[in-house]
Amino acid sequence: MPRFAANLSLLYQEYAFLDRFAAAAADGFVAVEYLFPYTFDMGALHSSLQDHGLQQVLFNAPPGDWDAGERGIACLPGRESEFRNGFVQALDYAQALNCPRIHVMAGIAPPGADHAALQATYRANLAWAAAKASAARCDVLIEPINTRDFPRYFLNRQDAAHALVQEIGAPNLKVQFDLYHCQITEGDVATKLRHYLPTGRVGHIQIAGVPERHEPNVGELNYHYLFGVIDQVSAQCGWDGWVGCEYRPALGAVAGATTEGLHWRPAQAGQTTGPGTRWP
Repeated sequence: MPRFAANLSLLYQEYAFLDRFAAAAADGFVAVEYLFPYTFDMGALHSSLQDHGLQQVLFNAPPGDWDAGERGIACLPGRESEFRNGFVQALDYAQALNCPRIHVMAGIAPPGADHAALQATYRANLAWAAAKASAARCDVLIEPINTRDFPRYFLNRQDAAHALVQEIGAPNLKVQFDLYHCQITEGDVATKLRHYLPTGRVGHIQIAGVPERHEPNVGELNYHYLFGVIDQVSAQCGWDGWVGCEYRPALGAVAGATTEGLHWRPAQAGQTTGPGTRWP
């Protein structure tokens, strides 16, 4: 079965953030991801990982003004210096936390903006970030995100993401393949897994139920089947990445909600399943 990483921004919200590491470890997770680390001390985060035997596998570069609705600035002309300063900060955290991947959010396309100018800015920023991260042995990830959740998000299709990665040609620039976003935007998820995993361009996978973004066994996607596809293709091509659990528990942020909802998680070597495994 795939290796699962708990997304601590969405899971275990009944706990203060630094207490979520212990909760994830108690439920058998051995890896974590989250959106942003920048309001927390590097040492406190490192200790939380070390104390609970967890790997940090992913977080996002600074996204601009998140509270004002910004969702990345990599494609925005005139924000290059801000992007580069933020990415250097992300690399500092990645090195302190031994995190091998940083997700760079593309950003929201301003109304009426010239697509070619946005694309040129995005490409230049990604090429710079990949070169900067290479010395730190860190991958830079880009993620197609659906425009239902993030209207006018600049990157929303798998083929566009992979074409850009191929065009730039940096070996540490890869695609973050979120099956939730892919299903909403494009569908045909299993076929895309079979097509893209063997390319070596997929650096990370994320999952959530569609359409409500709850547990993977809630909604229209058959994750039991998709996990089998990931296993089959991985055995053939050697893909060994992580699958991030980036969903909102259906029970909300009440005590025990995340743990109670882990019934979807299949048993696997080296990872316990908490309350058990079942598919309704």
